[in-house]
Amino acid sequence: MKKLYHLAGLAGIVLFLSQNAFISSEPKTPAELGRKLFFDPILSKTKKISCASCHKEEFAFADTSALSLGVRHQIGLRNTPSAMNMKLQVAFFWDGRANTLEEQALMPIENKLEMDLPIKTAVWRLNNSRTYSAIFQNIFHEAPNAQNLAKALAEFERTLETSDSPLDDWLLNDNEMAVSASAKRGYALFNGKKANCVQCHFGADFNNVEFRSIGLYDGKMLRDSGRAAITKKISDIGKFKISALRNVAITAPYMHNGMFKTLRQVIDYYNDPDKIVPHAIGRDSLLSSPLNLTEQEKTDLENFMIALTDKRFQKKLKKAK
Repeated sequence: MKKLYHLAGLAGIVLFLSQNAFISSEPKTPAELGRKLFFDPILSKTKKISCASCHKEEFAFADTSALSLGVRHQIGLRNTPSAMNMKLQVAFFWDGRANTLEEQALMPIENKLEMDLPIKTAVWRLNNSRTYSAIFQNIFHEAPNAQNLAKALAEFERTLETSDSPLDDWLLNDNEMAVSASAKRGYALFNGKKANCVQCHFGADFNNVEFRSIGLYDGKMLRDSGRAAITKKISDIGKFKISALRNVAITAPYMHNGMFKTLRQVIDYYNDPDKIVPHAIGRDSLLSSPLNLTEQEKTDLENFMIALTDKRFQKKLKKAK
């Protein structure tokens, strides 16, 4: 009998601890709620995919497929970019159709090829979830709605900043051992006149607020008009958002259509675009002539970009090699 009481007492303690573990793990801030929602398939029509299905955390919240699969295995139209380092950006999506992270957060939910769930339905689901309705009340002091749903997801994305790469260690902490001699040469080449990558990729995240055409529109095989679909301007045909380069070594494949599988292929393209897309329309004048990079210079540029990988992803980087 004493043994039974002892077991009952242990069961009670386990139940108490598990309940308190649940309470302590419950989101307390908009960002924590946003993370929970980001990984929850409740926001897709079929309840089978989540934001994280395409924005894979282990790959810097990017995808490993050229084009991601949405609900019912529908193929998307563009490559899924990294959701990291969004805090300083002023336009979102490849074509810049969203001006804030809050706007951006809701669009994939409603997109027919992605999560295919009307926002009204998403809000209805959250209100009918005892867990989510309670969490929203605790955090926002109101029931779930489109505005606080967008706020939660956007606040989570704003936490996904990285600034602890080997290159940061070298440049900010004067740690000469942090990067290789090749990466240092690549950094000089990146900023120098020959490659001149810094014209478009600069600042804390090595990106830009502009939209540029690098020549991936020819009106035939490559038909995505990019920014022009939003602005309706002929001058914007083939222009796409200039992406941040942090963690770029683990976010392959590259470009808005995922046409390049490796960083070396990207470098080869910039070195001589005509070899790959000979009949480009509206290509930027910065790419009007070949860079004439040597094989060593290409390797140096690649090693520089690899050095932009945040230390949290170093294990993933080693596996990729």
